[in-house]
Amino acid sequence: MKLSRYTKRAVTGGAISMMVMLLGTFLLGELSGYEAKALIKNSVSGINTLCNTIGLASATILALLLTVLGISSGAKSKLKKDHYLHILQIAKLDTVVFVSSLISFLLFNLPVTQSEALPNDWFSIVYYLSIFISSILSAALIVVVLMLYNTIVNIIKIVGLGLDDHPLVKTEDE
Repeated sequence: MKLSRYTKRAVTGGAISMMVMLLGTFLLGELSGYEAKALIKNSVSGINTLCNTIGLASATILALLLTVLGISSGAKSKLKKDHYLHILQIAKLDTVVFVSSLISFLLFNLPVTQSEALPNDWFSIVYYLSIFISSILSAALIVVVLMLYNTIVNIIKIVGLGLDDHPLVKTEDE
């Protein structure tokens, strides 16, 4: 499926936000296993809250996409197939974000800091992995929201402002 310029812009925004999140982590420097274990203990509740929030936002966005479809189909202007393909892209990505946030929530609830079998060196890997997963989930939700924003702007222009020369409006020739 070809990515529209709006989708490319949204992905660029998500990539930039992920880089900022990861840059902040790496500016802190390298951690020892003991320091990482302490940070994991302190950050697990925040990461769980993040996963819950992303899951809730994703589920809400999926429900709102049904409203977008209702408005789109009820418009007096006929919309091109590209509009519906864009909504389908949002729904697919949002579903992946939703499932990923739930799986991450389950993984972050494993009591790794209580385990005596893990060597201390592994805790720094677990810490950086948790930061990386949190950054990806956050960036993916940002991409979904930016894609949804672009869709809403297009609907406002077509339905609300009545633009007939919008690239997503079917002409009589089509």
